[in-house]
Amino acid sequence: MAGVDEVGRGCLAGPVFAAAVILNKKINTKNIKDSKKIPFKKRILLSKYIKKNSIYAIGTASVKEINKINILNASLLSMKRALKKLKYKPAIAYVDGLFAPKNTDVKCKTFIKGDEKIKSIAAASIVAKAARDLFMIKLSKKYPKYNWHKNFGYGTNEHLKGLKKFGTTKHHRIKFKPIHKILMNKARETQ
Repeated sequence: MAGVDEVGRGCLAGPVFAAAVILNKKINTKNIKDSKKIPFKKRILLSKYIKKNSIYAIGTASVKEINKINILNASLLSMKRALKKLKYKPAIAYVDGLFAPKNTDVKCKTFIKGDEKIKSIAAASIVAKAARDLFMIKLSKKYPKYNWHKNFGYGTNEHLKGLKKFGTTKHHRIKFKPIHKILMNKARETQ
């Protein structure tokens, strides 16, 4: 059985990441819980531990895909890609949330708040979040004005201030309301 979860749905910038994890039966799951409840440094260490002791795969959907097919469909696409990349195909995948990816070669069952109830889903949330956080930290070196190394692309005050002052980048999700609103205001100012 694999656990599947995605991260970054509510961000204003960057791709959405998903992970599929098949936990080793001998793994210590005591500290494995919803990634949002684990501090950054501990989350990175836990992710390394899970990856070393489990079968896992990571899938992403780009900002272009998010802008084209919407965030829900992009999230499902990232999950589908993670499942497809797994070296071993499980009989079933437990997916966090209301929706599961379609047309996969793995049967999927959804669980609301699955990352709080099922260890393999929580493990997937940790692996996906650690991977996305590290990606956004790396991206922040090219775009320091948005504080992605701290906010990971979420709509914090610093990120919104950066958007208003410096505009958008190719990594911003232009159809998301706060960004769309900023772009519309800038368009009105130039008329």
